[in-house]
Amino acid sequence: MNQREVIRELSDDLVALQRPIRVLDAVAWGDEVAAQSFAAGASAQPLVTADYYKDQRPLRFEPSEVRAGFHDLEARVKRRLGGSVVGGMLVGRAVEYRRVIDLLEARGTPEFTRISTELYGGATDEIHPGGPTLSSLGHGLSEALANIAGGDWEPPEDQTYSALDAVAVLQERLSGLFGSDDDAVRVMLDDGIVADAAAGADYIKLREDVRFSHRDLRVLEVHEGWVHVSTSLNGRQQPWCTFLGKGTPSTTSTQEGLAVFTEVTTLSSTPNRLRKITRRMTAISMAEHGATFLDVFRWFVDQGLDFNAAWSSSVRVFRGSTPADGPFTKDLVYSRGFIEVYNVIRLAVRRGLLDRLPLLFVGKLAIRDLGMLAQLYDEGLVSGPTYLPPQVADLSALAAWMAYSNLLNGLDLETVEAELDGVLF
Repeated sequence: MNQREVIRELSDDLVALQRPIRVLDAVAWGDEVAAQSFAAGASAQPLVTADYYKDQRPLRFEPSEVRAGFHDLEARVKRRLGGSVVGGMLVGRAVEYRRVIDLLEARGTPEFTRISTELYGGATDEIHPGGPTLSSLGHGLSEALANIAGGDWEPPEDQTYSALDAVAVLQERLSGLFGSDDDAVRVMLDDGIVADAAAGADYIKLREDVRFSHRDLRVLEVHEGWVHVSTSLNGRQQPWCTFLGKGTPSTTSTQEGLAVFTEVTTLSSTPNRLRKITRRMTAISMAEHGATFLDVFRWFVDQGLDFNAAWSSSVRVFRGSTPADGPFTKDLVYSRGFIEVYNVIRLAVRRGLLDRLPLLFVGKLAIRDLGMLAQLYDEGLVSGPTYLPPQVADLSALAAWMAYSNLLNGLDLETVEAELDGVLF
């Protein structure tokens, strides 16, 4: 067996081992928790304990067996691939998956938040050494969004489409990127998902009791379709490094960063959508500093959300944990990932390495992997992406935009504001 076949064999083994690990399913709260809480007037903490997860969300695998499988895989990778680049990536992912098992075993305990912070980051993390924290970044963005709230240019959007109609519209739109083959990417209804929509390897599910606006469908197209589904398909089509078809917590940051970046650069996002992200950042920071579920829920209500929206937003903060034991910090990755992706693209433009940017879509990868993937691509161990968003498939416009971004980032905004004082008023 040659080295490429060894890589394929070990990659397939990693994919098989991680298959039963489903983080979001394992940490979710069922509808019965909301029903109980609302029946009591949402005046008491939800009845979620460690026993709730064991009884209502049992793991679909035996942790000790799967953990042992990853240990065995690491040993085989080191023995057969040594200190090679691809060997290091496989070992790194196996170690990360083991830590995910630790996370799921810690559901309903304070340890859950500690491991979550290790895997997904925390609100007090600095963007770069000595730089602002994610929490302060969210606060600054919230202030900027507050200054542009409520204008006639941001009218309320009509929920024009039923879920059934939205399936047909979204399926047709995605054919522009994935082709007209109905088997390539499927859009379907689902009554079992918690969110309004969810993406898998080759599908997007829409919750059947939700209505969607034109803007909702555009965001689903570019966020779920152009990024999450395309990277899944590109990773799954890799001839040797098939592990790129599956994500880990570290790749989640890049995935969501790419998705938010794609929303922004295609003019698909809105201030209201960004407010959702910043509110979640603030809520996670609150929970890190001791706020309970009810504290966060009431804060969301004070922010203008109705009870249902405040509930679902609060659940995102505390799922996997309990109402008083700290947050699940995953939702910080949207902003953290956006900053990472934005800065990497800026540097690629500055250094004339635009050819590296399509590699962001070869599969599920972390930003720190990009240089190693470029090496594997040059060696023929990683193939280029089949599916690319239009602004990455044709980089000229994006490069021009980012070149000006590099220029503008060097200007002192306060000095510019003083110079232009009176122009707008």
